[in-house]
Amino acid sequence: MAGRLYVVATPIGNLEDITYRAVRVLGEVDLIACEDTRQTRKLLDRYGIRKPVISYHEHNEADRTAELASRLGAGAVVALVSDAGVPLVSDPGYRLVKAAVEMGIPVLPLPGPSAALAALAASGLPTDAFHFGGFLPVKPGQRARVLEELADEQATLIFYEAPHRILETLEAVGQVLGPRQVVIARELTKVHEEFLRGTPEQLRAELEMRGAIKGEITLLIGKATAAKPDDTPIDEAVDMLIREGAARMDAIKQVARRRGLSKREVYDRLLKQVKG
Repeated sequence: MAGRLYVVATPIGNLEDITYRAVRVLGEVDLIACEDTRQTRKLLDRYGIRKPVISYHEHNEADRTAELASRLGAGAVVALVSDAGVPLVSDPGYRLVKAAVEMGIPVLPLPGPSAALAALAASGLPTDAFHFGGFLPVKPGQRARVLEELADEQATLIFYEAPHRILETLEAVGQVLGPRQVVIARELTKVHEEFLRGTPEQLRAELEMRGAIKGEITLLIGKATAAKPDDTPIDEAVDMLIREGAARMDAIKQVARRRGLSKREVYDRLLKQVKG
């Protein structure tokens, strides 16, 4: 008889944020696959759950998937959890779920805490549509390209970010997307939970004053507003962005995007205005 795979959401901070069903299922399964067995043990000990655990993370996902799939095929009931929140959301697990589906093994999701949704609900930004982008690329050029691609998205943008990269990410947001409303949700459901709201420049200045930045961060960016006709001469529009701190090429890109032009068109018009 084939087994079952439960995809179980776990608390993102406060261990009380777990459903009755999740506690029951974790206590009934044959095996719990988790990112960090030490982290999951804290939750299991809190609720008196004594079940075997096995590590399942990005470094061993390929090998562990084959092993867990074999156990499922032999009839084992397995729970998949991440260190915090919903498994597979910026966490490993896709390969195992895909393997189970292909084997015809039931995959049962147990909903629960999500940092992205919790942050969105309390952000004060529009919630009618949102785009979750996981973690932004580490490399500046790739990060800028992702933001540029989402610049006209009519939805609140949600990303996870590491504390040691948040300052440069805010700088990139300001340069590419301009002075939109931004919310930083830090340490959600934990003792030092906080929400910071403002423009990218304002939040960057606030965080720089603190020195060390710690904690899990969810970054939310307000949706693009409908573009209004802009009669400002192109050279003045570019100069204005440069005075606000944007590099010249970034300023040209922003002006081009806002006016529906290519970068070459903006550059050519700048040359004509200089010659004129």
